[in-house]
Amino acid sequence: MAARSAFPIICRLASPYRSRFQLSPFNLFSDARSVTYMPRPGDGAPRAVTLIPGDGIGPLVTNAVEQVMEALHAPVYFERYDVHGNMKQVPREVMESIFKNKVCLKGGLMTPMGGGVSSLNVQLRKELDLYASLVNCFNFPGLLTRHENVDIAVIRENTEGEYSGLEHEVIPGVVESLKVITKFSSERIAKYAFEYAYLNNRKKVTAVHKANIMKLADGLFLESCREVATQYPIIQYNEVIVDNCCMQLVSKPEQFDVMVTPNLYGNLVANTAAGLAGGTGLMPGGNVGADHAIFEQGASAGNVGNEKIVEQKKANPVALLLSSAMMLRHLQFPSFADRLENAVKRVIMEDKCRTKDLGGNCTTQDVVDAVIAFLD
Repeated sequence: MAARSAFPIICRLASPYRSRFQLSPFNLFSDARSVTYMPRPGDGAPRAVTLIPGDGIGPLVTNAVEQVMEALHAPVYFERYDVHGNMKQVPREVMESIFKNKVCLKGGLMTPMGGGVSSLNVQLRKELDLYASLVNCFNFPGLLTRHENVDIAVIRENTEGEYSGLEHEVIPGVVESLKVITKFSSERIAKYAFEYAYLNNRKKVTAVHKANIMKLADGLFLESCREVATQYPIIQYNEVIVDNCCMQLVSKPEQFDVMVTPNLYGNLVANTAAGLAGGTGLMPGGNVGADHAIFEQGASAGNVGNEKIVEQKKANPVALLLSSAMMLRHLQFPSFADRLENAVKRVIMEDKCRTKDLGGNCTTQDVVDAVIAFLD
């Protein structure tokens, strides 16, 4: 299959799917290309990727990716490490592997509630400075949902805000938790959002905030977004208060294109948008910084600890398969990414093999076999 045009290769995390380019059921999955992808010498060398299977359904869905990558003959190989959410910190050898490879694929890591154990997901993002989270939420052809024409890219600041981890007990029964917003982090996430919109032919960026109440913190975030917006006059810019945003999402999600948010709001918005477009088992995502990237299921893996799904081996691997396609494009292997995305979407459109969350009764392995059968 011909490779994608030049612009997704430039974009660090190119959108895996843009519904506005659909024409017919038979060319849904192949963009018209006027520019042939010309790789640099050596770009086809296999790349090492750090693999963290994670907890719960994580090993199931990462194994699905490994099988499909092998069948695809993708030029990547995995360095596997066992990391679990109840660890106090990410082992040093794992961090060294990511520093070396610069790319990681991971399943969900559980975060214990309370008890002073910090989230390893947050640790990874901070230590690697993965300041931008991208979750793509979009309708799949052949999958009936309440809303049509949903095609939203949620870009979330990943390193500060309510996730700064600065909290302490002032006196017994009184806890103080600090929300940190900086000009530096707000500007760079805003710039990333506008770059993404520009490179992916998106028309509008919406900043989500609560500046009517948190006038200084969210006010600084909005000020940064407004300044960056002036550098991209061809991109429409608007703002929405986070509570109104949630209402607008569930009533008219098609009005949103690219959304840029502080840390906590982005988590809520991405999961809401994912639910509207078909569920968390479908939506791909990744976290990226200047030097490193981690690809994982886009919206929160609410079933990561669902023992019944693990025992029955019926976890939906689609989200991580599409995240791995994003990873392939990030590694500059666009034709492999196209083939993988097309196969996954054909399985869903055919409606013969779906997991329970999509109304079917198939196992993870059933979906893997169906995807491999559609690889061309």
